[in-house]
Amino acid sequence: MLDLLKDLWELLRTRKKMWLAPIIVFMLMLGALLIFAQGSVIAPFIYTLF
Repeated sequence: MLDLLKDLWELLRTRKKMWLAPIIVFMLMLGALLIFAQGSVIAPFIYTLF
């Protein structure tokens, strides 16, 4: 997993695509929120946002 992130960072740096970094971070955080909130009480409130 760490190698994948390191390779992704190198790709973004060499291709000058640093504007993609915030989008990728946001998508990872959103995915983690959906995974962790799936079994909790706040799940219905999160799913109504989408």
